[in-house]
Amino acid sequence: MPWTDRMKQVKILLMCAAIVICALSLIWSHFLVNDLAQEEQRKMEVWAEAMRSFEQADEQTDLALVLKVINGNHTIPVIVINADGSVQTYRNLEVRAKSPEEVENIVKGMASKMKEQGNLIRISLDDDEFMEICYDESIMLKRLARYPYIQLGIVLIFVVVAVFALLSSKRAEQNKVWVGLSKETAHQLGTPISSLMAWTQVLRETYPDDELLPEMDKDVKRLQLIAERFSKIGSMPEPKPENLNEIVEHVVEYISRRTSDHVTITTHLPEQPLYVNLSSQLFEWVVENLCKNAVDAMDGHGSIDIYAFEEPQRVVVEVADTGKGIQKGHFKNVFQPGYTTKQRGWGLGLSLAKRIVEEYHTGRIFVKASEIGKGTTFRIELKKN
Repeated sequence: MPWTDRMKQVKILLMCAAIVICALSLIWSHFLVNDLAQEEQRKMEVWAEAMRSFEQADEQTDLALVLKVINGNHTIPVIVINADGSVQTYRNLEVRAKSPEEVENIVKGMASKMKEQGNLIRISLDDDEFMEICYDESIMLKRLARYPYIQLGIVLIFVVVAVFALLSSKRAEQNKVWVGLSKETAHQLGTPISSLMAWTQVLRETYPDDELLPEMDKDVKRLQLIAERFSKIGSMPEPKPENLNEIVEHVVEYISRRTSDHVTITTHLPEQPLYVNLSSQLFEWVVENLCKNAVDAMDGHGSIDIYAFEEPQRVVVEVADTGKGIQKGHFKNVFQPGYTTKQRGWGLGLSLAKRIVEEYHTGRIFVKASEIGKGTTFRIELKKN
């Protein structure tokens, strides 16, 4: 199983674990809030009985106890409404108004909302009189009901920051490995390339008319170019205006000579030169990688179409093949280091291409479209000069 799939499975497991923890926290908080709400309802029933005793007080009523119960409510908002609909009293409410009429209207509106929520206790008095005790949840209960969501939000922010920090650290570590590997490769290639250059010069002097010497010279120069590309990885190149048409044609010329005759490579380029700020050597590497992957995906039979054109805000290069195609769920995975569908290969080509396009040229590279059995189109977007 590719390591990218394992990473995806680990992410899914962590996400499921986080969801389960959040769900359990919310369920536990829900039960706790319900218990406290029932406790407040019982307190209000006792408070309502105290109000009944106060309204029907006689010589045997312990007013001290009744008033202690009534005055002991410091947290639960409560409104007492008379039978005629007027407000008798209210507690633990913040009412801001200039006149008594405004105060009563505001309190009546609050009482109506409490009734709609079902927070109502009706007290029967003598002579068919009654009072309505309207109450609301205490501030503490409301805060407790919101607390789990605030807590989960803070935890979520912490997790996101932690994951971002870990990914940044991992990416920085990977970059160091990339740079070190590239520099060492360029260094190791330098000595044999210098030796090959010397030997080709000797052969040129010894056999000046040999027809193979120009081809050998091209291959040695090719090795020089590869070594120079590796040496540029890790250092920020200085892009300069380059004709994109010439770069694409140069790549096609190189790939065509080393590809089966059953593979057709067609370019669709504008008639006018298309200048873009590029590091030509590195960008050629990107197009080469896309073309080589396309050839591998077609098993040596098919066609490759390379398009270059301008849009209002950018310059676009598209490489389309008639190969095996890529599953939609793997569009992003193909750019991950180590991802490959070939039996041989390290899965680094597209990862390097993504790094060159996005980090060195501030552009984008992605799978534009793909269909199993019909082919794939890669799209590169670059900023205009």
